[in-house]
Amino acid sequence: MEIQENPLPEKESIRVGGHSGPLVTGRKTRSNSNLSARFKEDDQCYVEVTLDVCDDDTFVLRNIRAADEPGSMSARLEGRPSLASQLSFKLKKVSHELKRMKSSLSFKKVDRPAKPGVARALKGLKFMTKNVCSEGWPEIEMRFDDLAVDGTLPKSVFAQCIGMKESSEFACEVFDALARRRGITSCCVTKEELREFWEQISDHSFNARLQTFFDMVDKNADGRISEEEVKEIITLSASANNLSKILEQAEEYAALIMEELDHDNLGYIDLHNLEMLLLSGPTQSSNLETDSHIQSRLLSEKLVPTKEYNPIRRWCRRLSYFVEDNWKRIWVIVLWLLICMGLFAWKFVQYRHREVYHVMGYCVCIAKGGAETLKFNMALILLPVCRNTITWLRSKTKIGGVVPFDDNINFHKVIAFGIAVGVGLHAGSHLTCDFPKLLHSTNDQYDKLKPFFGQKRPDDYWWFVKGTEGWTGVVMVALMLVAYTLAQPWFRRNRLRNLPKPLKKLTGFNAFWYSHHLFLIVYILFIIHGYFLYLSKNWDKKTTWMYLAFPLIMYACERLLRAFRSGHETVKILKVAVYPGNVLALHMSKPQGFKYTSGQYIYINCSAISPFQWHPFSITSAPGDDYLSVHIRTLGDWTSQLKYIFSQVCQPPSIEHSGLLRADFEQPNIHTRMPRLLIDGPYGAPAQDYKNYEVLLLVGLGIGATPLISIVKDVLNNIKRQKELEAQMLVENGVKRKSTFATKRAYFYWITREQGSFEWFRGVMNEVAENDLDGVIELHNYCTSVYEEGDARSALITMLQSINHAKNGVDVVSGTRVKTHFARPNWRNVFKHVAVKYPDQRVGVFYCGAHGLVGELKRLAQDFSRKTETKFDFHKENF
Repeated sequence: MEIQENPLPEKESIRVGGHSGPLVTGRKTRSNSNLSARFKEDDQCYVEVTLDVCDDDTFVLRNIRAADEPGSMSARLEGRPSLASQLSFKLKKVSHELKRMKSSLSFKKVDRPAKPGVARALKGLKFMTKNVCSEGWPEIEMRFDDLAVDGTLPKSVFAQCIGMKESSEFACEVFDALARRRGITSCCVTKEELREFWEQISDHSFNARLQTFFDMVDKNADGRISEEEVKEIITLSASANNLSKILEQAEEYAALIMEELDHDNLGYIDLHNLEMLLLSGPTQSSNLETDSHIQSRLLSEKLVPTKEYNPIRRWCRRLSYFVEDNWKRIWVIVLWLLICMGLFAWKFVQYRHREVYHVMGYCVCIAKGGAETLKFNMALILLPVCRNTITWLRSKTKIGGVVPFDDNINFHKVIAFGIAVGVGLHAGSHLTCDFPKLLHSTNDQYDKLKPFFGQKRPDDYWWFVKGTEGWTGVVMVALMLVAYTLAQPWFRRNRLRNLPKPLKKLTGFNAFWYSHHLFLIVYILFIIHGYFLYLSKNWDKKTTWMYLAFPLIMYACERLLRAFRSGHETVKILKVAVYPGNVLALHMSKPQGFKYTSGQYIYINCSAISPFQWHPFSITSAPGDDYLSVHIRTLGDWTSQLKYIFSQVCQPPSIEHSGLLRADFEQPNIHTRMPRLLIDGPYGAPAQDYKNYEVLLLVGLGIGATPLISIVKDVLNNIKRQKELEAQMLVENGVKRKSTFATKRAYFYWITREQGSFEWFRGVMNEVAENDLDGVIELHNYCTSVYEEGDARSALITMLQSINHAKNGVDVVSGTRVKTHFARPNWRNVFKHVAVKYPDQRVGVFYCGAHGLVGELKRLAQDFSRKTETKFDFHKENF
């Protein structure tokens, strides 16, 4: 009998535990990784039996047919029993030999799981990442030659040599395990020994990897793992994955593993116990299995990129996609450009027909055209920062369907660029072109300009600078240059690390905030500059004030409303918590009449730091909560000072709570005086549009989860409220009330680097797990500091997570009832899962976090929207 290739769609061929051999002994066989069987006995017929390995550790008969052997099959069957009886006899032998094969693949007593256990085994306990494995021995040999000392490689650089530099402590344990196995006692190895080490840790056989991992745990090489050795490997794994909480509880978790595996209380576990724990470990962590495999496969086929060889069609398709995704932005920018060009052309033509043109030429036309666009943009730039007006328009009107209010700050920046262009055209043309022409004009030419510049011709540039028109222009340009420079990301976000200490104070948000408020002086000078004009003496020709009147009044009303509202909305601090990861949580009383929507944000002012500075923070409480909360990450100078002030009045955490927790005014014995806070808001944000979608895909990166947590809490509160209403309606009328809340399903993905971050919203996670019995909200926590599942460095963490969650219902990483996944999500699979589950639906994708993930999520949303029946609307948070 032989095992030979038989590829099948949607099937997986597995070489179980590295076993390869005949199913029937005493015959010449050939081994492969699939399951089609041929039987041969002397002077008997051949038949081919095709078997499939199923998910439940069984073998399924797929096909039986006569094999194509030399000679006539009919001649072989003459004078022999019927073919059916022979097949029956052969099938009994197949069954017997398959049982024997399974038995031979076992350790000691219990059979190893075939699938998914074996499939997991093939992917698990990998000591090398894909990138390192792809390098192969030649690359390792080159590193050996570079790092070797006197022909041997020291243990201290072993991690660097094999590509595990980021986990040097773990690599040293691997080194010790491999050395113990070979009886090597020195702290260095030769190239030949290193080659043996490399072949073992890069071996694809699960048995080899399992033995290496066992040797790492079994420090004294007695073939048994004691509780102390389990504790040591837990400590090592926790350290390699930056899991400080597990590190603190290593002894407790070691006892848990021993309790689970050492049923006979022998005080040790062996290789067989460890293997069974690894193979029966976690279920699929991403929870992205779909109900319809056929539909999923069809969707995958649709998503395969198709190359368009016709360049015209390719560019047309790209253009149509771009217009479809950005049509709101396009019409606004096109309208703005048309207005600017129209104003420039109007003023250009006007001065083309004036007397000054014959002296100054086209220079004066360009200068005046640039000045006209400058007036318009100086007026327009105030409108995108009228936050109350924008919030009202997006919340109370339908204008948001055609105007991209989410891009108000981006449009503000575009207008600032337009102002810079206008200043360049206006000042550049004056200083380099028309003023020099005026200074060098003839007497006859200057006679036409005497009504504008006086009887005496200017002698030099100083004449222009010392005039009102000149010095106001120079000061305005200087102030604009300061504000524009300090508003750049590398200054505003403190990205310039090598600046001298005196200049360091000119960076950060404070510098940006104060420099931006120089606009008050700029607008005063702008109005003065626009009134004292060289070439326009009539008041009706001086149009600067006409452009600025309405925007300035509107903006002044905005600021007065903010000042009046914030002065009356002093909040009472209810609770303060300082969490790991430099996060400050503030729970405040809700001002009377304060209404908001999940996803919105407020501005906070702390007079103890500065009475003038207001900083935006997303609201993390839900509209139905009786308090107002924000979570603040200390990244800049203002937030660092805020955390310091509140840390002074905090007390150490109690046993029941995490963080530095105090100022709960419901407790009568708390008399701590809190800093005074003012709030202003709420203001609209992209995330508040979640109510427009029945299906939500919420993605938060680190502290970017704050607006999305508010949405999750709002959906949860609606679930509770709906249950109460249903119970009430059933009691009163016997009729079940239909929910008016739009959201029917919410997927929440929270990706964070630090284990301590999960404490920020631990209460929310547990509350969702406890109350969302219908599974409306699907939570996915990802800790990127932990190596992905299958990596040997996280293998024990994965096992420990499964045991603890099964026994206690608590995740060892997050400390919540929600299991934590490791590394980063496969976003394509996430979108695919949603697309398969909800065809012909419009899904709202809301992202808040670092900019690095925006491109990938946006690209996937566009790709799936174009190639599937599900439409994904992408929104990103913007401050």
